[in-house]
Amino acid sequence: MEKIATTLLFLFCLGLSACKQPNGIELQTGDLLFRGTGSSQLSEAIDKVTQTHAETHFSHVGLVECTDDSVFVLHASPDGGTCRIALFDFVHSEGDSATVIAYRLKPEWQFSIRGAITRAEKMLGKPYNFTYMLSDTAHYCSEFVFRAFEPDSVFQLDAMTFIDPQTGNFASGWVEYYQKLGVEIPEGEPGCNPNGIAASEKLDCLGEIK
Repeated sequence: MEKIATTLLFLFCLGLSACKQPNGIELQTGDLLFRGTGSSQLSEAIDKVTQTHAETHFSHVGLVECTDDSVFVLHASPDGGTCRIALFDFVHSEGDSATVIAYRLKPEWQFSIRGAITRAEKMLGKPYNFTYMLSDTAHYCSEFVFRAFEPDSVFQLDAMTFIDPQTGNFASGWVEYYQKLGVEIPEGEPGCNPNGIAASEKLDCLGEIK
């Protein structure tokens, strides 16, 4: 029975659309792309309070969908809400020079990809969730990915923090951010972030996409 299950998993993985990139990485549907910290204040604020490893500084994440001749990224953006864009536009968003690193679910978790893509497509067209509090009507980038894989418990929620680890106080950028929204900082509320998702043991790092 175990041998049969392994064979079926292998055939399933072959069935996932894939597209080879110039740098040799063959992206496939269900891969996750993490964008490094950009130049915007929001991007820097997200990374400052969520970094999990010295080598990772991610502030955005999207979900890859490959077709016969193109590669798209499904994601939630402050500018476009939940949307589907070309890979090139994701990597070179607004001229941002931040690096983009690809990750892939380990084989034992790839069964969740088809359902995740279906759920992600159903979420397209919703506005961006600027409060970062979980919502059914708006989504931020890592929440979008979490929701897509949620029924299969691929990723988890953690208590959010907006405290600068160097000072022990709320990061000034977040204080100003929530003051403008007229909302209290949701410290301790359940949520997720790109650095936290990238740290999942269910993912393997593929390398940089250029």
